[in-house]
Amino acid sequence: MSSELLDTGSVRGRLHMPRGAPRGAVALTHGAGGNSDSTILQLMCDRFAQHGFAALRYDLPFRRRNPKGPPQPSRAAEDRAGIADAATRLREHTDGPLLLGGVSYGGRQTSMLAAEEPHLAEGLVLLSYPLHPPGKPDKARTEHLPSISMPSVFVHGDRDPFGTLDELRRALSLIPAPTALVEVAGAAHDLGRAKTDPSATAVPRALDLIGGAA
Repeated sequence: MSSELLDTGSVRGRLHMPRGAPRGAVALTHGAGGNSDSTILQLMCDRFAQHGFAALRYDLPFRRRNPKGPPQPSRAAEDRAGIADAATRLREHTDGPLLLGGVSYGGRQTSMLAAEEPHLAEGLVLLSYPLHPPGKPDKARTEHLPSISMPSVFVHGDRDPFGTLDELRRALSLIPAPTALVEVAGAAHDLGRAKTDPSATAVPRALDLIGGAA
C-alpha cells in the first residue's frame, strides 16, 4: 500500500492505494476543527486500502480557505460541492462501489448531499455524527435522514456529547435503507483518541453493508 498527494485544485488530500487494482473507493473528510491529517482518517484510509479500496482523505473547501478557522454556515453549500468533486475524482480510479463520509461536520455535510443526490455513492461512512449540539438534544439534525436511500454505517463513541448511542439508534430508524452502528467504547467525539482502533470494526461493517467481502 502507498499514500500519495492528490491536488487537483478542487480536491486536495492524500490517496491511499491498495497493492493491486482497487475494487472500490472511499472518500472521507474531516470535522469542523480538523483537517485531512486527523488520526481517525489515517486509520480508516489505511484499513480501507488493506481491503482493496482506493481511499482518499481530503480537506473541505473551508479548510483550504482557512487552515485554522471554523466552517461558515452561509458557505456550507461550497463544502458540499467539494464533496461532490471528491466523488467525481474517485470514480476515475475504479468501476467498483464508492463510499463517502467523514467526521462530524464533514460527515453531516456528506449525508446532506447524499440525501439530495441518491446516486452519488453506494454507501456512507459517518464518524461521530453530530446529532445535536452538546447539551441541546432538542436541536436534532435529522431533517434530511429520511431522504437517505443508500446503506449507511455510523461509527460513534459511547461518551460523545453530540449524541448518545440511544439517540443515534432512534435517528438511524429514520433512514429507509440498511444501517449499521459501530459503538466505540470509552470514546468521546474524537475517535482518534479511542483506546482501540475503530477502523478494525468499522471498515468490515461498511464493506458488509454494501455487499463487499470484508
